[in-house]
Amino acid sequence: MSGNIKIKQYDDNRDDKAVFALMRLEADWGGYCDSVNVENYKIALKESLTYVLYNDNILCGFIRVRDDFGFAVYIHDLLVGKMYRGNSYGKMLIEHVADNFLNSTVYVMSDVDDYYHKQGYKTIEGRIIIVREKSSC
Repeated sequence: MSGNIKIKQYDDNRDDKAVFALMRLEADWGGYCDSVNVENYKIALKESLTYVLYNDNILCGFIRVRDDFGFAVYIHDLLVGKMYRGNSYGKMLIEHVADNFLNSTVYVMSDVDDYYHKQGYKTIEGRIIIVREKSSC
């Protein structure tokens, strides 16, 4: 899928419906969309640093991260819709985060290690995967 790819910071007014529509299509993400958790996840999206990836006007994926006050950045959620996979959108989102935090180590809190290993990232301990170590001053 080629087109005009843009990564933008999440805006609930613009992105909310599309993000939740994408999540509802994924069996593992349904728990975030139920009536009990949807409002909490909306808060998590707004309170975290969340980026969305659009191809033309179609939201194809998003990434949600937390900055630990300059000590490290943790990727908590990464989702690319099934119909958009295979276009490197996940890697684009990960690298966008890493490029925006050159002075922090970027980690993934993962439950799908194989995906991150295929992208060239390595597990450092348990289920923590390192994307990029912080730059030396």
